[in-house]
Amino acid sequence: MRKLEAHEVALHKVFCADYDFRIPRYQRPYAWEVEQAEQLLADLDDALQRDGDEPYFLGSIVLVKEADKAAAEVIDGQQRLTTLTILLAVLRDLTDDGELRGELARMIAEPGSKMLALEPKPRLTLREKDSDFFRKHVQDDGATSGLDAVDPSYVPTDAQRAVIANASALRRRLATWTEEQRLALTRMLSQRTFLVIVRTPDLVSAHRIFSVMNSRGLDLSPADIFKSLVIGDLEDDPKAAEMCAAHWEDAEEALGRADFADLFMHLRMVFVKERAKVELLKEFDELVLKKNYLPGRAKEFVTEVLDPYAAAYGVIRDFDYSAPAGAEKVNAWLRRLDQLDNSDWIPPALWALKEHPNDPVWLDHFFRALERLAASMFVRRIYTTPRLQRYEALLKELAAGHGLDAPAFRLDDEERQATRDQLDGDIYREKKTRRYVLLRLDEVLADASGAVYVHPLVTVEHVLPQNPTPGSQWLTDFTDDERELWTHRLGNLVLLTRRKNSEAQNYDFTVKKAKYFGGKHGTTTFALTGQVLAAEQWTPAHLKERQEYLVTRLCEEWGL
Repeated sequence: MRKLEAHEVALHKVFCADYDFRIPRYQRPYAWEVEQAEQLLADLDDALQRDGDEPYFLGSIVLVKEADKAAAEVIDGQQRLTTLTILLAVLRDLTDDGELRGELARMIAEPGSKMLALEPKPRLTLREKDSDFFRKHVQDDGATSGLDAVDPSYVPTDAQRAVIANASALRRRLATWTEEQRLALTRMLSQRTFLVIVRTPDLVSAHRIFSVMNSRGLDLSPADIFKSLVIGDLEDDPKAAEMCAAHWEDAEEALGRADFADLFMHLRMVFVKERAKVELLKEFDELVLKKNYLPGRAKEFVTEVLDPYAAAYGVIRDFDYSAPAGAEKVNAWLRRLDQLDNSDWIPPALWALKEHPNDPVWLDHFFRALERLAASMFVRRIYTTPRLQRYEALLKELAAGHGLDAPAFRLDDEERQATRDQLDGDIYREKKTRRYVLLRLDEVLADASGAVYVHPLVTVEHVLPQNPTPGSQWLTDFTDDERELWTHRLGNLVLLTRRKNSEAQNYDFTVKKAKYFGGKHGTTTFALTGQVLAAEQWTPAHLKERQEYLVTRLCEEWGL
């Protein structure tokens, strides 16, 4: 029988000669984005501030590894190991302490030893396509100091661009720390930061472990535990216990088990108004139930909290707010918010629907303000911690009675300018935000605040193509500098309801209008695309005018 082992391992024993981590070629490439890398640093900083003795766990990794050999194939954990290597490299290259620099360098790469017959090599080797790049720009001594000279547009893979972006972001943040602060972080990383390493010598067994560790299953969820505590508090009132149990089960059935479990995470935020510091099971029990409802007020928790908030969550999820008039505006805002890449806006939305369920005019104003705030943070790519802090402040202000005038809704001059700059820049390169921005702009141009797009596919396309064919009119009408300036900006982008056609993308303007933007696929549903079809020409002067117009319309919509 294959032997399986799992151990908590301090980071200084993870990045050492005991392990020679290799990412198999069949694994997906490195894909963490700046938000996740910055969040890792923020989490480490939080742990650093809280307790000098408390261990900090970074989760688990699954390896195929023989007990007496260093070679270790990484089945699960590539993203963390790669980002931790980047973090160690940035700390190495920022320190002026030669001894510390050497210690960090030895965590990143094996220096080699004649006596131990160890060859010099990196502790972590990425997939073949990215390994040399990672060594040159991260693992080599001093490599992260030259990141500013690397042009991401000439980097060949998404994984390599992610490495550059994350290393640059971590370096910018850590460069603002003092030498003493960075030293404290390196000590915490080495001494009291742990990974759980699950090791088996068998690939099939390793994949089975990975599947089990990542399956939801139907084990007891925190919601099940909370139910036992709440209903258990009513043991002296069987009638109330029966009624509350029925309400609880109805709410769970209406939302489904997964969404019902998520509801409690959002409720914790509504009540505590602070980012989670420990697991939900502990915080919700202590800071929501015991602080407000248990013992003695279990029935009130079910009728005054669970019932209305579960109903509100269903409205948010299904966009089905109802009212004699004005419901379509509220549901349109919910659809827009649902297109964001995070759910951090949901607790304030739950609060609004619970406190003002029968006031569609108030809700329309509230969700307009919430979408403006959420969209600005989305466009500016604000990462999780400051984004949550903004919503924490908003929840506190709402609870204090500020309502629609809550200061957290306001964008200051710097925030408005940063949002405008993003909108006026190479918006196409922002893969996460470009579709949202274009759809919002299209609604504004169509004067359809309640517009709903139900196309199964919506793509963002260029008018001036990224790579015009030799001899095309595009190369006559635009210089190289003008194409560099305009290709990826808002004025040159349209929405289509069809998949890309690599040949058609490079047509000259008049042919492209007829064969690619028009045609039988209904692309003129979009106001943006209709404007392009109406244009007589597509030149730098036209693009400049169009860019200014489109950015202005968005700025007016979002009060920028």
